[in-house]
Amino acid sequence: MKIQFDQFYNELTTLVQSHIQITEELKSKAEMKLNQKASAESWSALECIEHLNRYGNFYLPEIENRIKNSSYLSENTFKSGILGNYFTNLIKPKEKLNKMKSPKNMNPLGSKLDSFILDTFLKQLHQTLILLEESKTVSLNKTKVSISISKHLKLKLGDTFRFFIYHNERHLQQAIKATSEIIM
Repeated sequence: MKIQFDQFYNELTTLVQSHIQITEELKSKAEMKLNQKASAESWSALECIEHLNRYGNFYLPEIENRIKNSSYLSENTFKSGILGNYFTNLIKPKEKLNKMKSPKNMNPLGSKLDSFILDTFLKQLHQTLILLEESKTVSLNKTKVSISISKHLKLKLGDTFRFFIYHNERHLQQAIKATSEIIM
């Protein structure tokens, strides 16, 4: 995938802004509703958000550090790497979501959660917007970011943003679904 930087930036910024709106809507729901589950194995809306917070706790400092320490100047286009494009397409929401197993440290199933985790997530979303803005000065292609499953495996900064933001999209859709399911 090859994309002009302005289009790349606008697409991801628009997604993050929609994530802020969705999270604000979730904040208006009762905590009981945010903790409801369709089954013992499924995640509640708050568990979905806690999962995203855990990923944000890894990726946001990593992205920030890589941007601050990059010596590569920005280009006009971003060309996704093979691995980065694969991971992004794997995580992107689809009509019928493919089930994926979360690493143990990222799985919030059974956690005691309150609605304050939504505030943490909102802070992370705003930080993501700041980092997207800061990324305009560095290369999305040559700046490399470690990933959560292996410190030795690195993706292009642009692929990391795409994966991270589409991962948020996937689990926000899951959170919305969790609050709308009727539990008997």
